[in-house]
Amino acid sequence: MTTMTEASVREFKMPDVGEGLTEAEILKWYVQPGDTVTDGQVVCEVETAKAAVELPIPYDGVVRELRFAEGTTVDVGTAIIAVDVSGGAPAEEPAAAPAPAPEPEKKPEGRQPVLVGYGVAASSTKRRPRKGPETTAAEAAVQAAVQQELNGHGPAPVATPAPAPAPAVAEERTRPLAKPPVRKLAKDLGVDLATVIPSGPDGIITRDDVHAAVPAPAAVPRPAAPEAAVTPAAASAGTARETRIPVKGVRRATAAAMVGSAFTAPHVTEFVTVDVTRTMRLVEELKQDKDLQGLRVNPLLLIAKALLVAIRRNPDINASWDEANQEIVLKHYVNLGIAAATPRGLIVPNIKDAHEKTLPQLAESLGELVSTARDGRTSPAAMQGGTVTITNVGVFGIDTGTPILNPGEAAILAVGAIKLQPWVHKGKVKPRQVTTLALSFDHRLVDGELGSKVLADIAAILEQPKRLITWA
Repeated sequence: MTTMTEASVREFKMPDVGEGLTEAEILKWYVQPGDTVTDGQVVCEVETAKAAVELPIPYDGVVRELRFAEGTTVDVGTAIIAVDVSGGAPAEEPAAAPAPAPEPEKKPEGRQPVLVGYGVAASSTKRRPRKGPETTAAEAAVQAAVQQELNGHGPAPVATPAPAPAPAVAEERTRPLAKPPVRKLAKDLGVDLATVIPSGPDGIITRDDVHAAVPAPAAVPRPAAPEAAVTPAAASAGTARETRIPVKGVRRATAAAMVGSAFTAPHVTEFVTVDVTRTMRLVEELKQDKDLQGLRVNPLLLIAKALLVAIRRNPDINASWDEANQEIVLKHYVNLGIAAATPRGLIVPNIKDAHEKTLPQLAESLGELVSTARDGRTSPAAMQGGTVTITNVGVFGIDTGTPILNPGEAAILAVGAIKLQPWVHKGKVKPRQVTTLALSFDHRLVDGELGSKVLADIAAILEQPKRLITWA
């Protein structure tokens, strides 16, 4: 019998994976008790108030206990997994009197790694086959023979059923390649990843692949005449009038931040409608530029550049309010936030030092930011330290809105849908590409004059994009 001493057990505690976060929810365990783990191996995925993060174990050993189930919110500093680092086998209970036991299940010799940083292959554990009709017939024949012998008729011949053919061993499949957020999406939609055709690089399953694999709902024919009346309980179970969703993780943090921002900073919003026909033409020209080939070139790229130029011309808007010290903090750098809607809720990652980037560099950073957010891989660090934000509500077909400030920032720019509209151009009414911009700002920091200058500069650049050169 192998025993385990307390000294050989190491407890891995929930770390602070962000900046001052106090808790995280366990989304997925990648290991189970009895599994061998190595230093640096990812053992679980957790969701904080900022993003989903994978946690690696910092030592080698054998998993002895998972302290919390999936879906549990755990405080930072609480032990979540116990690992025996002595290298011993799992502790065994002393055996009682020998008794016949079913053949033990065969465990795989090792877990097959499939994608670095995204878990391991699931074990191919086999269940004991259930009793079929052949087993029942054999038991009945034996019982009949015993009964005849007890009645004095001698043993009756027992027909021994032919052994059932051994089930064919299914070919072991490797775990489909998919990142944790994609696996969670597939689980929520009821999609078996083994049936999904991957389209990502190196055979990785993407979100679009999962959505494409969702089966269309089958039409249920109505019966001509119901055989029995439906009880009220059954009717309410089939047609629920409410669904309750726990508010936690990113959504809870977003809600708290928006409430705090709305009731702390006095918001003012200004609007301007602008002809962006020349900007749209420039976007099409830049898409053909060899220096921008393969990069994300769209109107948002030029709008972001226009905002950066407007901040350079009006630097006082790039500031924050320090309530504790009663100071205005002017930022001499721009960390440009881009609001992104994700399955976990609204997040605002930012491009660090965006003011120093050339147009190709800004396009590359925007592309990386968007793709990372869609895949659910945005790190907490990427959402810290923003100074100004853009939210593009135009992608939803919305003309404009009154955006709420991201906490700690003085301004946020909302971009509406770009539509073909009648517009007076050079004295004549012509169809032009038009959009509406909305700038919300903290009136403690930004007065009407400064806010108006910034918004007017952005509009002027988008109307005459050559100002990107003359004003930069």
